[in-house]
Amino acid sequence: MVVVSLFYVIVFLLAIPGNLIVAVVIGLSKQSLPPSDLYLLHLAVADLLLAITLPFWATSVAQGWVFGDGMCKIVTILQELSFYSSILFLTCISMDRYMVIVRAMEARRANRQLVSWAVCAAVWAVGALLSLPGLFSSASPSQSSSQTVCTDGFDPSRADKWRLATRILRHSLGFVIPLAIMLPCYGVTIQRLFNIRGGFQRQRAMRVIVFVVVAFLLCWTPYHIAVMVDTFFRTKIVPYQCPARMAVDRAMFATQSLGLLHSCVNPVLYAFVGEKFRRRLFQFMRKMGFLERTTSVTRTSRSSLSSEITSTFIHVSF
Repeated sequence: MVVVSLFYVIVFLLAIPGNLIVAVVIGLSKQSLPPSDLYLLHLAVADLLLAITLPFWATSVAQGWVFGDGMCKIVTILQELSFYSSILFLTCISMDRYMVIVRAMEARRANRQLVSWAVCAAVWAVGALLSLPGLFSSASPSQSSSQTVCTDGFDPSRADKWRLATRILRHSLGFVIPLAIMLPCYGVTIQRLFNIRGGFQRQRAMRVIVFVVVAFLLCWTPYHIAVMVDTFFRTKIVPYQCPARMAVDRAMFATQSLGLLHSCVNPVLYAFVGEKFRRRLFQFMRKMGFLERTTSVTRTSRSSLSSEITSTFIHVSF
């Protein structure tokens, strides 16, 4: 348990500064934010919300839940809100990349600035709505130990039905539907990039896109598989014995921890790999006095993509 608590603390220490830097650098931009930057800013905020909950879970693993019913509800709601909002913003970014690269003319004609703000408001509203089952969470004695745990407090007579309903929402809106949108969007985008002369910069863009999808799959697929198996057990669709039940419980715990790593990966994949973001970061650090000011500016001219695509591609800069 000490190892798990230490793992949560490490993820917290990695996710907080990474996402804070992303939020500060993008949020302090004097220019109006294009949709990709706006989605990235809100994604960083969503990951920060998740990171804030990690010290509570680290303490809970080591000592049990010692923060009371109220904090149990708040922390659970924040975790669920971050879970849904983060994945939905990832989906928005994939759709925006598709529009800018594959349907560039339509993207220019559309009022993407206004639409992007409406989309962000809708994502947070949907995330808040889907996190409401966290109000049923409560601190209660554990059945397997003497510690108190923070868990769902559904009415025992309807617990299975409520749990099944919330898990169907989590699987569909938190994994299956976003993945069904992300894969075609990025797939068509990569195909489009193959037809654009870009040399090294084109290959770099495709590599980052592949990393985005692979990171999403590696972090969240094991967790959803484990939860699906647990759901089959609980609904008695699949018969099980005690060893299988314990194995699934351990798998759910381990894979959930793996999913938490995604909040650390996002700043790297969507920001620090991007040339435009690094340029903004260095400008911010010079302004704050962390770096010496320099008058030399290095520019690359190897890209044959349109200036609009290049200027808005902050997380997959060409």
